[in-house]
Amino acid sequence: QVQFVESGGGLVQPGGSLRLSCAASGFIFSIYTMTWYRQAPGKQRELVAGIRSGGTTNYANSVKGRFTISRDNAKKTVYLQMNSLKPEDTAVYYCNAESYTGTYPFSWGQGTQVTVSS
Repeated sequence: QVQFVESGGGLVQPGGSLRLSCAASGFIFSIYTMTWYRQAPGKQRELVAGIRSGGTTNYANSVKGRFTISRDNAKKTVYLQMNSLKPEDTAVYYCNAESYTGTYPFSWGQGTQVTVSS
């Protein structure tokens, strides 16, 4: 059974930092591209960052230079270090696994809420 358990969210002031973690299980973690998405109220889910099995990363323009994605294949965990947070980063953050064909074969987890507010 595939599971994604996201954690590390919370309330933070603008300019602050958070580190999100996503513990995955039930599939061969090391061969998948791992991704972080977010969904703000009333908006569609959007890609934030991805990291390929070989370590190549990509980011949404809105988070480049502020967010860093990383992975630990031994722990089957993907991380998202978020610095210089802005109110517009407020959303529920989810992780998932992208196959080599670009599809997402697994269900989404519960996500973790990130709120950036003074």
